[in-house]
Amino acid sequence: MIARDALAQLPVRTALPALREALDGAGTAVLCAPPGTGKTTLVPLELAGLTGAGPRRRVLVAEPRRIAARAAARRMAWLLGEKTGEQVGFTVRGERRAGPRTTVEVVTTGVLLQRLQRDPELAGVDVVVLDECHERHLDADTCAAFLLDVRETLRPELRLVAASATTDAQGWARLLGGSDEAAQVVEAAGVSHPVDVVWAPPERPVRPAHGLRVDPALLTHVAGVVRRALRERSGDVLCFLPGVGEIGRVAGELAGVDAEVLQVHGRAPAEVQDAVLAGGDGVRRVVLATSVAESSLTVPGVRVVVDSGLARVPRMDHARGLSALTTVRASRAAARQRAGRAGREAPGVVYRCWAEGEDARLPAFPEPEIKVADLTAFALQTACWGDPSASGLALLDPPPAGALAAAREVLTAIGAVDGDGRATPRGARMARMGVHPRLARALLDGAAEVGVKRAAEVVALLSEEPPRAYGDDLAAAWRTARRGGDGYAARWRQEARRLASVGAEPGVAPSVAPGSGGGAGAGGSAGSGAAVGARANAGADAGANAGANAGASDDVVAGLVAALAFPERVARARGVGGYLMASGTGAELAGAGPDAGARAGDGSRLRDAGWLAVAVADRPVASVSARVRLAAVIDEETARAAARALYSSGEEVGWSDGEVVARTVTRLGAIELSSRPLAAPDPELLRDAVVSGLRREGLGLLRWSPAAQALRQRMAFLHREVGAPWPDVSDAALLERAWDWLGIELGRARRRADLERIDAGQALNRLLPWATGDAARLDALAPERIEVPSGSHIRVDYGGEQPVLAVKLQELFGWHESPRVADGRVPVLVHLLSPAGRPAAVTADLASFWREGYRSVRAELRGRYPKHPWPEDPTTAEPTRHTSARLKRG
Repeated sequence: MIARDALAQLPVRTALPALREALDGAGTAVLCAPPGTGKTTLVPLELAGLTGAGPRRRVLVAEPRRIAARAAARRMAWLLGEKTGEQVGFTVRGERRAGPRTTVEVVTTGVLLQRLQRDPELAGVDVVVLDECHERHLDADTCAAFLLDVRETLRPELRLVAASATTDAQGWARLLGGSDEAAQVVEAAGVSHPVDVVWAPPERPVRPAHGLRVDPALLTHVAGVVRRALRERSGDVLCFLPGVGEIGRVAGELAGVDAEVLQVHGRAPAEVQDAVLAGGDGVRRVVLATSVAESSLTVPGVRVVVDSGLARVPRMDHARGLSALTTVRASRAAARQRAGRAGREAPGVVYRCWAEGEDARLPAFPEPEIKVADLTAFALQTACWGDPSASGLALLDPPPAGALAAAREVLTAIGAVDGDGRATPRGARMARMGVHPRLARALLDGAAEVGVKRAAEVVALLSEEPPRAYGDDLAAAWRTARRGGDGYAARWRQEARRLASVGAEPGVAPSVAPGSGGGAGAGGSAGSGAAVGARANAGADAGANAGANAGASDDVVAGLVAALAFPERVARARGVGGYLMASGTGAELAGAGPDAGARAGDGSRLRDAGWLAVAVADRPVASVSARVRLAAVIDEETARAAARALYSSGEEVGWSDGEVVARTVTRLGAIELSSRPLAAPDPELLRDAVVSGLRREGLGLLRWSPAAQALRQRMAFLHREVGAPWPDVSDAALLERAWDWLGIELGRARRRADLERIDAGQALNRLLPWATGDAARLDALAPERIEVPSGSHIRVDYGGEQPVLAVKLQELFGWHESPRVADGRVPVLVHLLSPAGRPAAVTADLASFWREGYRSVRAELRGRYPKHPWPEDPTTAEPTRHTSARLKRG
C-alpha cells in the first residue's frame, strides 16, 4: 500500500507542476531542492506515474554512489509498500534487483555510462534524472554530455532532469538548454528544520592534510567534539570524516562512549549500510561516515552533525603518472549539505571543527573531477562514443588538453584506440568491462597467460585497494582476501566473479601486436620467467587456462597482472627500501622514508625484492619520491615483458662528472639494465655531449680574460642600443649558438679541462658582424678607450646599463661636453674622481656639472688636495694628470 501520508509531507510536491510543465515543453529542467524535500524519492515516482498522477513512464535515476542508489531504491519501494526489484529496482556494479515490472530503476552513473555505450537510444526509457549533479563527478558529467547528444541526434523526446540541493543552477540550465534558451530552473522550497552552527576549532594548530595523511591531533579533536556533542545534545550523531582510515581511528578514540558507534563508507558491506539507514532501536548511535552520507541519504534519528571539514578527492600527477586520492578542505556547498543532515527530521545542530573566520576562505563548490582526475577512462568513453577529442560534447568544463593527451597516449599504448584516437574493437571491449582501461588491459592480456579466473581475482584487488591491514604485498593480500570473511573480501569475491565472466566473453585478440603502441603502458601479453609469449589468436578463449604461466604461483601471477596494468611502474631496487620506476620516478616502501606510514613494516617481503610491480603509490607533499602502498615481487624478465614497449637499446654519449662518457646502454624506460663502453662514438654525438656539459656547468668553464669580458660587454651594449647586426651575447644566447663561436674548440674537447683552456675572447670574435662590414666599426661605436683632454686614454666600462668613464676631475679641464658613443646616441656616464682616485661626482652632462656642481666639489676637496689645481673656471683651465708644481715645470 502506498504511504500517501509520507508522500504528502514531502515539500518537493509543490514544485512538481512546474517540473512537469518544463519537461512536457522543452524536455529538460534543473531541479533545485534542499536536502530532505523528497527530490530523490518522490520526484521519480511522480514522473513515472506510480503515485497515481500522470501517465506511466519508465524513469532512470542516476546516483553517484552505490550506497545512495541502493538507499534511494529501497526508500521509494517502501513508499509504494513494496520490496525493491518490483516497480522500483536498482543496479550497481555487481548487483541488480530489477524485474519485468520495474518502472523506476536507480543506477550508478558508471552503470548508466555502460548502458549508453551499449544502447545510446536508451530504448524504453522516458526520463533520466541525474541526481546530486553538484558533486561534479566525472562519470556524471560524461553521462550528461552523452544524454544531451542523444536528445539532439537520436531521441529528442527523451526527458532529462538535473537535480541537486546545492549547485550552479544557471550553468546547468545553460548546458541543458543547448543552443536554444536555457532550461527552466525549478526550485522547491525546503521546510527542513533549523540547524544551529557551533564553531569548534582545535585549541592548538594542527598540520594541514596532505595526500592521505591527516594530523592525528585533528582526529583526536574530532573525537572530542563527538563526545562533547553527546553530552550537550540529544539524538544520534553523524560525523563526517575524509576516509576509511580516519573513520577507524576516530572509532578507536570513541571506545567506551555510551552509544553504538557505526561506520558508513563505500567499502562497508551492504548489510551494514542498510542497517545504519534503517534507523536505530532506541539505542543512541554515533555514525562515522565519509562524504557518501552528504547526499541522497537520510540517516534516521540524526539531530547532530560533527563536520571535520575534510574530504577525499581524486588527483592525477601527470608528471609522474600517479593517480591517487588526496585530502582537501571540503567546500562551502559540501558543508551546507552536511549540516542539512541534522535538520532532516527535527531541529538540529552542526559542530564545525574549524574557526568561523576560515569559513569564507573555503572553496564555494567542489572542484570538478574533469579538471584534476585521470582522464584515461573518460578518453576511452568518448572514443567509443565517436568523439575522441570530446570537442562536440556539452560539458560544463572542457577537459584539460594536457591531461587528455596523456590519457590518449596510454590508450594508444594498450591498443584501445588507433592513431586517430578512435576506439579499436579491443578498446570497445575494454570500455564494457566496467574497470579502468589499464585494468581491462591487465585482465585481457593476463587471462591469456594465467587464466581468466586468476587474472580476474588480481584485477578485482586492484580495482578497489585492499584494507591496510592486508599489507603492502599484493600476492599476500590476494591470499588474505581468498580466506577472509570481512566485508572487503565479500565484495572482492563478487567483483572477481563478475570480471571473470566479462573476461571470458569471446572477443578480440587478448594481446597487442609487438610495436603497436608506445609510451607508458604499451601493449603486449606478458609472462614471467623464460616463458613469455604473445597469444594473438583473435578467437582465443580468454577463459582457457592455457598460456606459459597457467600453473604459476600466486606471487608470479600477482606480479604479472600488476605489471601489465602499470608497466611504467615496474621498479628496480636502488638502496635499502628505495626503487626507481620505469617512468623515472623514485619510489620508497611505505616503511622506508621519513614520512613512512605503518602499513609496510620492516618485515615486509617487498623490502628484499630486486624488482617490483607497483600497483598503488602516492607522492607525499614536498617529497620527490613516490610512496609504495601496494606492490608485487617480480623478476627482471617479467618487467621486460610487461613493459616491453619501454625497452630500448642504443648509443648514449653524454656529459657526466666533468667529462664525456660514451656507452652502449639498454634501458627499460628510465631503468638502466646494462651498459658497456663505446669505442668509436659518433662525432656529432660527442660534440652534442660537450655542449650539454657546457650548458650544465655554465660559460664560466671557459677562460675569460679581462679583455674577453670587456669585448663581451661592448657587444652586449651594441646589441641593446643599436640592435642588428650586433648579436645577443647573453648566457642563453651564447649557449644556444655554441657551435657558431666555439665549434673548432668544442670539436676537440672531451672533458672540463679542455673547456677551461678555451680563450673565450678569441672565440667571441667569430660572432662579430664581419659579413656586413660592421665589425670594423666596433671601436667607433663602442670604443674600448676614450682620449680625454689630458691626453690619457681611459678605458670605458660597458658592464652596466650605461657606459661609464671613470677619470680624475683635473684631466677633464677644458672639456665642455660629455662624450657620447653609438654614433652619438648614448651619453657616457662620467665618474669624476679625486686626485686619490676616489669618487667625487657623477654626471652625464659635463657642461651642467661645471656650472652647478663643480663649485661645491672644489670647496670640499681643494683643502684636502692642495697640491693639485682647482681653478675657478675649469672650462678654460689646462687639463693635467699631475700636481700644480709639476704642471708649472711643464
